[in-house]
Amino acid sequence: MTKLSDTQAIILSAAAQREDRIALPLPESLRGGAAAKVVGAMLAKGLLQEVDADLRKGEPMWRETGDGHGTTLVATDAGLAAIGIEPEDANTAPAGATDAPSEEPSPNTPTEPEAAPKARTPREGTKQATLIAMLRAPKGATIEEIMAATSWQSHTVRGAMAGALKKKLGLEVTSEKVEGRGRVYRLPAA
Repeated sequence: MTKLSDTQAIILSAAAQREDRIALPLPESLRGGAAAKVVGAMLAKGLLQEVDADLRKGEPMWRETGDGHGTTLVATDAGLAAIGIEPEDANTAPAGATDAPSEEPSPNTPTEPEAAPKARTPREGTKQATLIAMLRAPKGATIEEIMAATSWQSHTVRGAMAGALKKKLGLEVTSEKVEGRGRVYRLPAA
């Protein structure tokens, strides 16, 4: 389900109450650049659609196209679904208003899952590469040894192991207490 701001929900709710699903007029508190930004985001998400305004019927105009015609804003089926309303009949919407993106892929869209992102690998010669090399050594490394090799403080070493190694690179850092050395951290050999 699409996450909507309060303003977007108000605009779509008002449009849903109108037989022709026209989203205009916008709330009075929404003017100028703010209105353009909110409407632009809704158009990009497929919640609203610009359609030719029928000025003879008195439809409100969102913007003038420059050729003497104007467009109005209409809630799409996706816009109604975003506020939990099922469209009663697709034929009640103005022409072109039901062309919102659907949840189903088009026949030309490949349905294979996208390739997984490449695994991150540290650049050679960096402090992170030094840290990994020290942890992959058969003896492992203590916080103090890593501090001496990288010129980091202890909290930076712990943060690098928890953040960069565990979370970003997905490496499993293990630790054990070794008599005479203290707590020793290791990575499985690559």
